[in-house]
Amino acid sequence: MSPDPDHQSRRASALRQNQQCYDQLVVAGVALCRPATEQELADPLHTVDPLGWLGGNIRGWKVLCLAAGGGRQSALYASAGADVTVFDLSAAMLELDRRVAQQRRLSIRVAQGSMDRLEGIANGAFDLVIHPVSTCYLPDVSSVFAEVSRVLRPGGLYVSQHKSPISLQASVLRGPSGSYTIEHSYYRTDPVPVPSQSGAVADRLRERGAVEYLHRLEQLIGGICRAGMVVEDFAEPQHAEPDAPRNSFADRAGLIAPYLRIKARRMGQRDLVIQ
Repeated sequence: MSPDPDHQSRRASALRQNQQCYDQLVVAGVALCRPATEQELADPLHTVDPLGWLGGNIRGWKVLCLAAGGGRQSALYASAGADVTVFDLSAAMLELDRRVAQQRRLSIRVAQGSMDRLEGIANGAFDLVIHPVSTCYLPDVSSVFAEVSRVLRPGGLYVSQHKSPISLQASVLRGPSGSYTIEHSYYRTDPVPVPSQSGAVADRLRERGAVEYLHRLEQLIGGICRAGMVVEDFAEPQHAEPDAPRNSFADRAGLIAPYLRIKARRMGQRDLVIQ
């Protein structure tokens, strides 16, 4: 079956705009595009794995930091002893990884491309794929998960974080009644509009200039399972704070979890069940 021309057009448009967006965010020096700090590197494994999903030691692991350029993830995993490859769409983000590797004398490989087409990466090449928030930048996540499953060895881990669908549905600020309101359909397939409000909360929730899509839980969790992986754990990282100022990011996070974090494991042939 030939690819859907409309889907391919939407994908290509999103890739162009999101690549330009992150190249510009690097120039602007926003928080998302800053390398790991000395404090974070003091205990790198705890920084990236506060829940202990990785078992306490990743020395010698082959790790793919997927859509994770910027000099933070790569430096942390490499400092924890892993053999790291970074794959990202933005050349500017990858340049930060190159600089960090040179400055800290870390062995980090970089490759540029889209997370749904891991060209040049062999099947079963990695023990772990770490994937920070980025699936929202593509209209279809099934091809992303298929590629992750392909490059993981049997038994390898996939740790990913995603924007919660309800967070992308809801208003940025409280309405007149004091509540957040649902502004977009759960089954929306078009990009989610950039919030009309400006300010720190909007900037924290959405990357201005980026094209973002809402993905339902069945597309995220179900998609991972359908790609040949088993979900072993699930978390909603805590960002709420007691007595947070009204309409702050922490205030909103007390009612709407902004992110989902998923731990999955690639099945081997003996784990597959024929139904």
